[in-house]
Amino acid sequence: MTSKKGHSLRIESEIDKNRCEGNWKKVIELAEHLKELYPSSECLAYLLSGEGRLESFLEQSPPIDANISKAKTGLIEAKKNLVLAANDKDKHAVVVLDAHLLLGKLHYAMGMYDEALNNYQQAELHTLTEKQLPSRSLRIVAESYAIKGLCLEKQLPNLKSKYKIAEWHDQIIKCFEMAGDLTLVYLQEQDKVMMQLQNGSGSYSPQPNVTNTTKNIGPTLENALLRAPLLQLQAGKTQAAINRYRGILSAVESTATQSLRLTLTRQMAEVLLRGVSGSLYKPPDAPPDIIGTSTINRRLNHHGVNTTTNCASESPWKPKKYIGPNLFVPKNENEETILLLLISEAMAVRDAVLSQSPEFKDARLRAFENATAVYDLLTLAVVRWHQVELLHESFERAMKFSHEEVHVWMQYALCLINLGRYSQAHSVLEVVARLSPQKVMPCLLSARLCYEHLNLIKEGIEWSQKALQRETASPQGLQSRCHLYIGIGNSIMAANTNIKQDKINYTTTAFDFFHKAQQCDPNDHLAEYYLAHEYGMNRQINEAMVHVKISLNLRAEHTPSLHLLTLLLSAHKQYSDALHLINSVLEEYPDNLNFHYVKAHLELQSLGGDEALLTIKHMLLLWRHLYEDQTNIDCNEQQSERRSETRSVFQLYTSEMSDKDSSSMHAQSLAASRIEQALSEVASSLSSFTPKPGPQRAWLLQLQIWLLLTEVFLVLDKPDNAILSLQEAANIFPMSHDIMYTKGLLHEYKAEYNEAKQCYQNAVSINPCHIKSLQHLVNKYVYNL
Repeated sequence: MTSKKGHSLRIESEIDKNRCEGNWKKVIELAEHLKELYPSSECLAYLLSGEGRLESFLEQSPPIDANISKAKTGLIEAKKNLVLAANDKDKHAVVVLDAHLLLGKLHYAMGMYDEALNNYQQAELHTLTEKQLPSRSLRIVAESYAIKGLCLEKQLPNLKSKYKIAEWHDQIIKCFEMAGDLTLVYLQEQDKVMMQLQNGSGSYSPQPNVTNTTKNIGPTLENALLRAPLLQLQAGKTQAAINRYRGILSAVESTATQSLRLTLTRQMAEVLLRGVSGSLYKPPDAPPDIIGTSTINRRLNHHGVNTTTNCASESPWKPKKYIGPNLFVPKNENEETILLLLISEAMAVRDAVLSQSPEFKDARLRAFENATAVYDLLTLAVVRWHQVELLHESFERAMKFSHEEVHVWMQYALCLINLGRYSQAHSVLEVVARLSPQKVMPCLLSARLCYEHLNLIKEGIEWSQKALQRETASPQGLQSRCHLYIGIGNSIMAANTNIKQDKINYTTTAFDFFHKAQQCDPNDHLAEYYLAHEYGMNRQINEAMVHVKISLNLRAEHTPSLHLLTLLLSAHKQYSDALHLINSVLEEYPDNLNFHYVKAHLELQSLGGDEALLTIKHMLLLWRHLYEDQTNIDCNEQQSERRSETRSVFQLYTSEMSDKDSSSMHAQSLAASRIEQALSEVASSLSSFTPKPGPQRAWLLQLQIWLLLTEVFLVLDKPDNAILSLQEAANIFPMSHDIMYTKGLLHEYKAEYNEAKQCYQNAVSINPCHIKSLQHLVNKYVYNL
């Protein structure tokens, strides 16, 4: 008897092992063997045989709508065995329970949803006690809850009461939540078994069967994990959905949930970005009594009691969660969103397929789409907080698996532009233009970089012409902008050309394209603005006045047009009108240093130096308010520009590529700034000059304010004060041509004409197109004659 009983236990142990490993062919063989040897175990044999046939079929044909007809014919034998087990006369409770649960799964695969729900009702699924279960039983119960939820979704109730409908929805959600929790518990147990096998072998040699079972949890359990928070969102319960996401993601990670975590973290980040902000956000709860728990665990360990310090569990049916003193708990929605997306990005990069072989095309495309979705969300999350450097690091990592993927390359180019890395951005945009031969925008962006930052005007015109060709071949609604950019390029060339005939040709071409831009889009304020600007450059003040007023009628808050109108009024010597306009504009834009600068000049011209002095004092206070903190921290030029509506500060003529940016159309200022930078580097190497910390653009703003103050002091006959303010400017940037020019003014005031002449020559040698220095040099030569 003892031998017979031991043999029976060995068979049952072998059956349990093969059930856990998913070796269903072997399970069916052992079930038949068990039935032959031990007739008293016939009920268990029927259960095992039916289970083996059911699981074998579903491995080949998952339980989806497309396989229902196939399941109705392929599961007849499995159903027969499970029905026999469920109708056991001896009523073996565990066998009957498992039989009903498996019949529910079988009926769901066959599309018989009412029968499946009836099986779960007979099994009293909703009343099961939460207790420790074997690994296989955990999976069966988890799948039962998931399938019950799916069946309830399929069978819409005939309910009129909104309360009954709400209860029905809650029941579905509860089923999916229970299924999700049990799935996580099951997977954690599987990982525990695999770890024990690895430790037992003494080396890393994972067992194939266990690994396969762990990784392939099936669509039913995957659906259960993903479905509950989505149903909460559909019901308008955003906070409940967020809590569910947090519950899943805070569970101790298992091998099979790694790919699911990418989906879950991305979905939760989307929810936080779209539907939660401000007072609606509730931060996650900190792990309970982390310090106290750690202290208790140490004391228990000291007395020989084994504890787990990295995870905790509320009940046997709840997954273990991470706890510990080093856990990061987000304090607001921005921290949590960025944390989720950085985790998503790390997983997306890990799962990226680098091979370009055709057989990996589908996997590569799927992984790339997942990564792209994460990068788009990360862009939305970090750009609003100006954390572009963080985004740049992510795109750097994305480059290794984004071979000729135009979307990522375009995002990377925009990121580089925002960081002020214009040469690199231009190179990336060349790749984008090659990858998308019909797109107009990459060409326009390249043209803009050439005009504004790279001093490559002819190349910018070529890019603009290429954009126009693409727009003509494949209209994208950018024809007006293409004409406008070609006009801008020719206008810059006209301003930089000294040969009269070439200047006339460039100017004529610029006018032609500005008029074409105006005709293509009569409501475009930029076309009118650039026409006004070009007329002003050619001293046709009346025509310029007409077009700048049209521009302001189309867009009243366009600050470059307001600036240009002020300058045109001053050109007409209507100083009081210009000053009145400036004061009105400053009520709307009190931080705009451009307008304060013009105001000081107008006051100096019409009201006297004392009024201008007050304005300059206010400008220095405004600079301190806007920029002083940037000089003490690591801040790039782009961040500095955002503090004020001042990008081409103190330029006589400003222009605009878009409604957000205003920049000088004078390319010679770029060349001059490069010469000044080179001279400053030489001075620094000789230890005669130390560059100021922080963004140099902010310091250049202060330099111009000090120089303006110097000119005002000279008008007020205060040369000593003028010397002091000029010294302040020289401390910032001694090699600036503006400082050379202002030194010339000071020497001229003192009747030191030779020294003044030398200063003007120095200014012209740095910037040959500096008009004021050239004018004063001409006057000196005439005076000497």
